Amino acid sequence: MNAPSSDDPAPIYDSVDIDMVVKVLSQTAFSPFFTCFIPIFYAFQGYEFTNPVVIAPSIYCAAVSAFCRALEMDLTAVPQSRFVVVTGVTENYNIAYYPCDVSKWEEVEAVSKKIIDEIGQPTMLINNAGVAQGKLIINLKPEDIYQTFGVNTLAHFWTLKAFLPGMIKNKTGHIVTMSSIMGFVGSVQMTDYSASKAALVTMNESLRYELDKVYDAPGIRTTLVCPGHILTPLFSTIQLPTNPFFKFLAPSIAPVTVVKAIITALDAQQSRTIYLPFYTNMAPVLRMIPSYLRDISQKFSGADYSMRNFTKVTARRPDEGDLPIANGKY
Repeated sequence: MNAPSSDDPAPIYDSVDIDMVVKVLSQTAFSPFFTCFIPIFYAFQGYEFTNPVVIAPSIYCAAVSAFCRALEMDLTAVPQSRFVVVTGVTENYNIAYYPCDVSKWEEVEAVSKKIIDEIGQPTMLINNAGVAQGKLIINLKPEDIYQTFGVNTLAHFWTLKAFLPGMIKNKTGHIVTMSSIMGFVGSVQMTDYSASKAALVTMNESLRYELDKVYDAPGIRTTLVCPGHILTPLFSTIQLPTNPFFKFLAPSIAPVTVVKAIITALDAQQSRTIYLPFYTNMAPVLRMIPSYLRDISQKFSGADYSMRNFTKVTARRPDEGDLPIANGKY
């Protein structure tokens, strides 16, 4: 069974999930604009301003407003001209496309020099390239492991070595690191992938401190993205639970949802950690809960069975042969 495509039609109720609930709450109960009307409503009803029914919502509104304001305190002026380098993107009509094996330093170095000479110094770097093998640990070939860590981990170091010096010189920039919820948790047939994504979590944190404490470049922002299942070809052949409860709590997300969150961070010029969808916020906590609760969450997620019939669709090497086709589908 293939994972649903982002283009497949779905009933309206399929879009009702916990993320929609959180979005509604963020625009109502946790919105300064919305909550400010609550004490006003009671005041218009004739209640004195010293009445608890007016004071309590006023305090709540002030707290929500202060929290939202604190989130905005990190704002800085957005550069007038922005030049973004994105890895893992195919040729497109509206981008300059530079073919390169990002897992190899020599190729990244050569292409980065060409980019800087032809276009200029990038102000934003989005390390997006990724690959998954979907094999048990003893079935992983050396070539599989080299490819996984080369694309998922080492490529980040190579692009940083290539483009970060220019950002440090200008004291401005933004680096987006695409990790995964699998960087916090492990599951069957994901040993190499999870390890490669876990490395990015601490790499991003160490980079943040180097920029602040050593290079004196706090104006260079760093955003770590830790998504759940995204409806892209990379994991298009996994098998997820289909029960309504799972789909409500742990929905798959469209690529555009992740893109919007990244663009918001870039526009705001803030360093952020982006967890999408909402349930992924719990991933770091899983390491701290008792083992039996961790096992229950693992069973509910179906993660240990989702890769059972996985077929590698993207980034296939010549030694892996052609992509098998069954019933007209990959």
